[in-house]
Amino acid sequence: MSLPIVLITGQLLTDAVWQPLLDAWRDREVIVADNRNGETIGDMAQDLLDSAPAKFILIGHAMGGFVAFDVMRRAPERVEKLILLSTLASADGPAQTTRRQGYIDLVESGKFDHVVEERIPILFPEAKRDDQRLLGIARKMAADTGADIFLRQQRAIMARSDSRPHLRDIKVPTLLVWGDQDGITTRGHHDEILQEIPDAKLEIIEGAGHLTTVEMPDVVVPLLTSFVDA
Repeated sequence: MSLPIVLITGQLLTDAVWQPLLDAWRDREVIVADNRNGETIGDMAQDLLDSAPAKFILIGHAMGGFVAFDVMRRAPERVEKLILLSTLASADGPAQTTRRQGYIDLVESGKFDHVVEERIPILFPEAKRDDQRLLGIARKMAADTGADIFLRQQRAIMARSDSRPHLRDIKVPTLLVWGDQDGITTRGHHDEILQEIPDAKLEIIEGAGHLTTVEMPDVVVPLLTSFVDA
């Protein structure tokens, strides 16, 4: 019997970002962790552990990766495999903090709808920024998340700790997935993780941006399925 799989969604995203995987894995036990209510990354990690099975495979995207690192610090014995998509291990630097505070200012001035539009250029490669299917997914996920949850997530991200000192403690097989047109995370961010986790490998999705699961499901779904089943 295959192990349960726990998915951790990124900021301003919903279960829709996982839909290609949910469709492909209908015969598996798949749980999407609830990261809408925690005030901190640690709260989100503990909420996940409180509701997750005793042993599971953990998959985190973007902010979900921050939560995954916290899970690995709290209960490494419960995770059998780890997949990290479009994430990074370091805490925010000044540029990231400034960008995030700008989003908070937009929301607090009543311009939440502007946030997703400002994020389009960093979510998707230039060639896909007019793709109505992808734009529709991104906009609906933002609307379904809403301003209050977004602000809570944003502040949790800004206050997160640096996970780099703990990467060497991750002893499970780990797959990193990165789109080479991602405007939020870089190859350097992933190499930093790759070099520290002993049993990690990196798969680069050429031509994809930050949302690899919905941009290139025909590539990403078989890739993750193969790793999960190995």
